[in-house]
Amino acid sequence: MASHIVGYPRMGPKRELKFALESFWDGKSSSDDLQKVAADLRVSIWKQMADAGIKYIPSNTFSYYDQVLDTTAMLGAVPLRYGWNGGEIGFDVYFSMARGNATVPAMEMTKWFDTN
Repeated sequence: MASHIVGYPRMGPKRELKFALESFWDGKSSSDDLQKVAADLRVSIWKQMADAGIKYIPSNTFSYYDQVLDTTAMLGAVPLRYGWNGGEIGFDVYFSMARGNATVPAMEMTKWFDTN
């Protein structure tokens, strides 16, 4: 029987992504370090799904922060206040949209159905 799942936890079994993000945000690691942790996690997750017999491996289950933010970035729907002038949306703009910074607030987060 063929199997499929809709998504998969992305933080890692020992919360590797969480710690890599915090290190990056604190300026203790580089964007290359963060991307390496993320790439290693994605490979590990894909392998776990394949080893579990999942025939149809889902796409777009990984996010550095939030899938809705990812969609906003993919569509280029970046509010003017974040200073994006087209082209690739780097971590500076992406995480400013997510978390804000000293000069601009984060984008609004909407909770649906009283959930987190």
